[in-house]
Amino acid sequence: MKMDLNSDLGESLGAWRMGDDAAMLDVVSSANVACGFHAGDPAGILETLRAAQARGVTVGAHVAYPDLIGFGRRNMDVASSDLVAGIIYQIGALQGLAQAAGTRVRYVKPHGALYNTIAHDRRQAQDVIHAIRAADPGLVLVALAGSPLIAWAREAGLSVVAEAFADRGYTPEGALVSRREPGAVLHDVDQIAERMLSLVREGVVRAVDGSDVRIAADSICVHGDSPGAVAIARHLRQRFEQEGVRISSFVG
Repeated sequence: MKMDLNSDLGESLGAWRMGDDAAMLDVVSSANVACGFHAGDPAGILETLRAAQARGVTVGAHVAYPDLIGFGRRNMDVASSDLVAGIIYQIGALQGLAQAAGTRVRYVKPHGALYNTIAHDRRQAQDVIHAIRAADPGLVLVALAGSPLIAWAREAGLSVVAEAFADRGYTPEGALVSRREPGAVLHDVDQIAERMLSLVREGVVRAVDGSDVRIAADSICVHGDSPGAVAIARHLRQRFEQEGVRISSFVG
């Protein structure tokens, strides 16, 4: 058995520090690196990319709505022309920085509100798909497991990896619990590890109502900005390795 562990990194902005990228990069196999729209500044992003390259961690573009104040978590009705151009712009910026760091961008994972919106909103989903294909059709799209986006992207010719979330609660329908609701974010490292082991072994995760929801995923995210994020990721990797689950990126 193997599983990819990913985390959202490169999100510090100037004097405002977000997460511990160096420590997280010692744990994960893939890094979703901010591209400046929801977080991140060029110097910090470049530093994170260099650290990822030094550790052999796969790099992806963490594209977002243009929403620095809201950290990319506010819903936006962005015109298609602006959304497509914005995604291409973000991918291109990260590709340039990655080249300077001696690595390259291998995949795209939308962030926050954009991620949740395109999981079900076909118009914005098609815009993001179009932008990825225009920027680099060889990039893999990371999408919410069980969402219609996976089929839409594959129909358009993109490679897609389904993703689950270690530190987020699930509804009985397999959607993420809104951050405005109780049980949205999990913090107990043992509970998180047991849930993710259940995902790997049986393809199910316990929902907030106590039911088991079936989820097929090839990558697991631990949010880099969550309290105790590094401890969660370390414990999860340790438990996986103890149980014979190899941590490996979904791209070679």
